[in-house]
Formats: sequence, structure tokens, C-alpha cells
Amino acid sequence: MKKIALPAFLVLSLILSLSFFPFLAQAQEKKEVLVVVGTISIDKEEFFQLITKGKEIDAPPMSFTRSEFEENFESFLNYKLKVIEAESMNLDDSEEFNMEFASIKESLVAPFLIKNSIEEGEVKKVYGRLQEIVRARHILFQFPPNASNEDSIAMLKMALKVKAELENGGDFNALALNYSDDPSAKVNKGDLGYFTGLQMVQQFEEAAYTLPVGNISDPILTDFGYHIIQVNGRQANPGEVQVSHILVRFDSENASQEESARRRISDIYAEIQKESTIWEEIVQAYSEDPATKSSGGILPWFGVGTMIPEFEVAGFSLTEIGEVSPPIRTPYGYHILRLEGKKGLQSYEEVEQSIRSKILRNSKTGMIQSQVVAIQKARFGFQENESGISNLTAAVTATDLMGFGTAIQQKNLRGTELFKVNTTSYTVGDLWNFMQAQEITPRGDGTFLELWLAKFTEVTLAKTEEEDLESNNKDYQKLLKEYRDGILLFSLTNQEVWQKGLNDSIGQQAFYEKNIQNYQWKTRVQAYLTKVNDASKLENARKYLQNKGFDPNSFAAFEADYRTNYPTAYATESGTFEYEAHPILSRVDLNKSYQELEVDGVSYVLVVGKVYPPGPRKFEEARGLVIRDYQASLDQVLTKRLKEKYPVQINAEVKEKTFEALNH
Repeated sequence: MKKIALPAFLVLSLILSLSFFPFLAQAQEKKEVLVVVGTISIDKEEFFQLITKGKEIDAPPMSFTRSEFEENFESFLNYKLKVIEAESMNLDDSEEFNMEFASIKESLVAPFLIKNSIEEGEVKKVYGRLQEIVRARHILFQFPPNASNEDSIAMLKMALKVKAELENGGDFNALALNYSDDPSAKVNKGDLGYFTGLQMVQQFEEAAYTLPVGNISDPILTDFGYHIIQVNGRQANPGEVQVSHILVRFDSENASQEESARRRISDIYAEIQKESTIWEEIVQAYSEDPATKSSGGILPWFGVGTMIPEFEVAGFSLTEIGEVSPPIRTPYGYHILRLEGKKGLQSYEEVEQSIRSKILRNSKTGMIQSQVVAIQKARFGFQENESGISNLTAAVTATDLMGFGTAIQQKNLRGTELFKVNTTSYTVGDLWNFMQAQEITPRGDGTFLELWLAKFTEVTLAKTEEEDLESNNKDYQKLLKEYRDGILLFSLTNQEVWQKGLNDSIGQQAFYEKNIQNYQWKTRVQAYLTKVNDASKLENARKYLQNKGFDPNSFAAFEADYRTNYPTAYATESGTFEYEAHPILSRVDLNKSYQELEVDGVSYVLVVGKVYPPGPRKFEEARGLVIRDYQASLDQVLTKRLKEKYPVQINAEVKEKTFEALNH
């Protein structure tokens, strides 16, 4: 069954994926209204684009049966109904929506920006670096604000002095504590942990990836100052993980508060081990992370170098989906992590556009950036006011922000035009406002004014390009709308379905009672199962378990013994299991208490307790399934209500034409 991939059903962590380019090329055609929802007309093109999304231009023709087409059309209608309802509720005006949409726009715009100026070799070099993670430490000699050439020389001399001390056997940790201007050095002694390509400024990255392990670098100049770098390790990049978490905060300066938090997280961890526990409910009840507690504690996908080290180590240590970590401590508090997903590095084709955009954003090389600026100037009608710039250069000789601001004020230069982009004029006053808003003074070859003017020009052209895309690029407009609608749908569904279904205990109970036939146990058996990993230790298991019946005391004694003396010899599990569904228990004789089996060459020892006949599950036993099904029913109710609120009028002729077009 070919199901349409609507943004409604996208997991938000996939929003940053840009692998679906290029779009299926479509000839420009007259808009044809496919359906009217309430007062909103939706044209054929929108549905056609969504249903053919991801199809390569040279791929074989698509083929849809009538039933497949109708199913996809119904999904599309339901999706549009919910988006329209979300808009009517002004969910697109919320702070959460605006933050999410702004983040998405930043990611989605990248492939549309001027990118042909980026050399293929540069992109592939970065991708090669992404295959590896590097651990390095550094000592930073930071430039003072508005540093002069003399300041730079003094910092260089200090950096060379410290490098000489290191080469003569000086202790890196001690020197980092004494000399480094990186505030984190007080805690990490200069250790930056593991990172990969595009996570450090370009000059730092170049040095780290070329240094042999253990070597000390010459002073490396970046916008922050001079760095002395030592690489301590390299290894293959493990990819990315996604986790959800529970957070219990504490004040690290308050020992009693920390101890209270430690006890609380231990109690929560014990609660999670219970079979009936629902993770989302525990998160909602106990987590002190306000940003994630209402969504099951889920966090975005992350790779090496993006989280604090303790959190990263715990996340990457989890191996099975759903696996829960023991409590860990970070500067933010105590956490319990659950693994939601794990994936390796994406292919070159999948990340190429993202790498290109990051290189552009980071000004990877002066050559590349100058090419980009030249193209932008030609495209957007850049006109430099040479006389205005000459007058400014002659009148203002200051080399710091305060002096520059005072000079242009005294000489009444704020209104002097510097350049035009399209028809918009940019003045000295605009430059001054830009300078004050920047955190880092531009560095490079040139005078104080030249560097600031070049940076202002570059940023202005980049903003102009993005604005032009949003106004004039149809593909980009469509993409923005698609993801905007996807966020709205997620917000509405979360509010009206997921959270309501999760929190409405009375509704859950009523739904359970009405549909109890769906929550039935098959035959169940109480059992203690021991997998014998070391065949020589089979007799030891018999000693504790044979002829004892289903005795928890015998099980406890057995486990205490083997975990002390033979920790890898056995693997045990106990509980009440559905007989037919269990791969081992389904082979046993329920009339015998003690049994030994061999399955695929592995020995098992089983002790069978009570046998429970088929029958209804208690509400507490079925709660997870009930919540899932209750949420599905709420979604159906929501859709039905929206169809009544927003009458749907389908243009049967255009709908049929769409079906025919999809099959040719």
C-alpha cells in the first residue's frame, strides 16, 4: 500500500533532513481547485506534490489503485482540516511555534542559497572529517576587546612561551589553569572532549585534524585569539542517538539538596522497573525539565560534541531501543535516559547540501566567501557609494567602537549612504547599529573600518538573498508552507489527542470498559527462566532450583550465588508470561514444575508456577494499550468534528484528473 508521506506524520527530528531534493519538476499550469474546506480553496497541485514527494525525475511512472488513491486523498483531507483548525486557534502565534518555525527556516533555506561557488573537493574533505571524532585540549590566549596590533603581538609571545614550557615537560592541566582565557578551563583544564567536523571554527578544526596524537601545535590564530592545541585521541564517529530523559534538578552548592535529588531519582528509577509503568506518565509526573516533560521527555537527535560529556557517554552507551540508563549526574541535575533511536552517519548525498550551507555560514575560506559576495552583488543590484565611503574613511580614524561612535556623531555622518541593495539604501547609522550588535570584532587583513564594512556588506547581502527566496522562489515557498503546516498539525494533535488521551484517566477507564473485549489475556504462566551460558554450570543451577517448586527464596539464593561467583554463567528472567507468545515457555509442559530444555544448542532451566486461564486484563495491566487506542479514538472524534465544522466540497472532475495524472 502506497501511503502518502504527509508532513502531518513526520517526527520532528526528521525536519532537518534535506535528502528529498530535488523536487519533482512540474510544468507551470493554471491552478485547479481540487477541494474547498470551509472557505479555504485547495488546488490540485498541493495534493499532487505531496503524493509524488521524493519521486526522482527519471523514476518509472507511479501507479495507484483506486483504493490507494482514495486512502491517500482522505489522509490529505484530514491533514488540511487539522491545519485549518490549528490556524483558527491561533496556534501559529504561539512562542513555541515561532521558535520552532524559525529553526526550521534556518535549515530549509540552506540548499536554496548560492552554493555553486563551493568547490566539490572542499565539501568532500569535510565529509571525510565527519567520519572521525577527535579529542583535543587547548590553552586560549584571548584578545582583549578592540585589540590593537600590539595586543596581538603580546598574546602571540605569551602563547609561544607556554608552548615552549609544554615541550620542556610542562603539565598541560596546570598551564591551562594558569594561562587559559577559556572560562571552562577552570573545570575541564582545557579538555574539550570529542568533536567532529564543522563543530569548531575553521582554523581550530584544521589544526586538530592534521596534528598527530600527542603533538603540541604552534599558536593557532582564530577570531577568539591564539590557541595552543594538543590532540589526545581519535576514533570512528558513532553517528547519532535520540533519547528521552527524566531530570531532577539540584543546587550543586547545596549538599543536602543534592542528596535529596539523588534519593528521588533512585526512587523514580525503581518505579520505572515495574512492568506496568508507562514511561510518559513517569516523565510527566516527575521530570523537572519543563521543555520536554509534556512530550515524554524526548530530545532532538544528537551526535558527538553537541551535549555535555556525561550525557553523551550515557546516551551512546545504550544499545537497545527502549533501554533505560541508570541515573547519571550532570551539572544540570540527575538524569535517567531512555534510548529512542540510533543511526549511523548519513550518506554523502544526504548531507552534501547541509555541509555546503555550513561552510558558507562559517566563511570556510576567504576565497569562497568573496565569490559568494560577488554573485550576490550582481544578483541584487549592489551599488557602492564611493564618495560616501571616502568621506567616512577620511573623517573617522578611530580603531575601536567607542571612538567610531563618537566620531560619526560629532561629524554628523550617520545619514551618509554607504551602498544600495536593490532599491534599499544603507547608511553609516545602519553600520553603527550593526557594529554594536556584534559580539566579535572582525579580524583579518585591512583597517578597522574596512573589516567592519566588509562584514556589514556580507551580512546585508545574505539577508537580502533569504528575503528574496521567501518572496520569489516558488519551491522554497512550498517547502516552508509544508513544514509550517506540519508544525501546526503536530501542535493541534498533541493538544487535542495525545495529551488529552494521556491525562484523561476517567476517559481511559470508560474506553477500557466499553472495549474490554480488545484487552484479553491468553493463557499465562508464572515462571522463572534461567539461560545457561556456561554448560559446565548447569549442575549448580539444578542444586538451587530442582525439586524446590516456585520458591522466590530459592531464586534469590541462586542469584546471590551466581552473581558473586559466576556473573556471566547465567541470564535469568521471571514474571508472568503469555504462554504461546514466549519462544521458550511455549515449549514446556505446564503440568511440570521443574524442567530443562535445549533450544538451538543452549540449555534452559525453567521453574513453572501458577497457570492462569484466558481472561480480561485488569485496567492497570492494559493501561498502555488503552491509552494508545483511546488516543486513536480521540483522533477520529476530532476529525469527525472538524468535518462538521468545515464542510468539504470536492471537485469530482479535478479529482478524477488527478487520479489519471498519477497513473501516467
